[in-house]
Amino acid sequence: MSTLPVTSFLHSIQYQRKPKHRTTSLALFGLIAVSFYIFFVARPSLDLAPIALRSDALGHAGTHGSHPQDKDSSPPSSRLFRLPSNTHRKTVVSNTNRPQVQLDELQELAAVAAFLAALPQNMIPRSIDPTQPIDPQLVLDFDTRSPRAADEVNQIVEDVWSRYPVMLFTKLHHANSREIKRMITNMDLRPSPAIFEVDQREDADVLIPLLHRLTDSTELPLMLIGGKPVGSMATIRELNESGELQKMIADAGAVFVGAKKKKGN
Repeated sequence: MSTLPVTSFLHSIQYQRKPKHRTTSLALFGLIAVSFYIFFVARPSLDLAPIALRSDALGHAGTHGSHPQDKDSSPPSSRLFRLPSNTHRKTVVSNTNRPQVQLDELQELAAVAAFLAALPQNMIPRSIDPTQPIDPQLVLDFDTRSPRAADEVNQIVEDVWSRYPVMLFTKLHHANSREIKRMITNMDLRPSPAIFEVDQREDADVLIPLLHRLTDSTELPLMLIGGKPVGSMATIRELNESGELQKMIADAGAVFVGAKKKKGN
């Protein structure tokens, strides 16, 4: 009679474990079913993931509203951070055998000015020789060996001086520089003039002699109106007093917003 409680106890443990085994079996079956679906049923849909990275889509990466017929269109010369199409990559490779575009001094000045104005961190490499023409690749953001390079240079010349009719290269702690900046500020011009404190830049050692070579100037401050140097500080004062300086600025495309320009004689 003493064995009955023990037998009852063992039966109770056996009946309690069955639900746990059943739950584990169901979970394992469910895992196998999901794995089978992923690896054998849903596998074809995973092939769609790399489409954006295929070579035939590079020409349209990051664009909106692209159409298939745009694939063979001939884009302008390659720009920085642009993903070129297959066709254009072949063109760039073939251009390595072409000579670079040659810049005259006016074009070189415009290219340097556009490069400096584009981003504050743009610096002329210290390794260059400022007494020699600068390598176009250092300051132009397109393929300088492209057949269209000369046209793009002319476009940059036009764009930079229309965007910045007045450009100043000055020194921060310099009496003449303070005077010329005050003179231009009082005119309240639109577009606003581009002003570079050359002596505060990391590339001052090469930029100053480079500017002197391109403008025939011998000192700072340097004022460019429509891409042309105005002259010495004494010349700028005379032109300002006569009203001729304001006329030159207006002819370059700037507008006097707050102050009335002086009329020339």
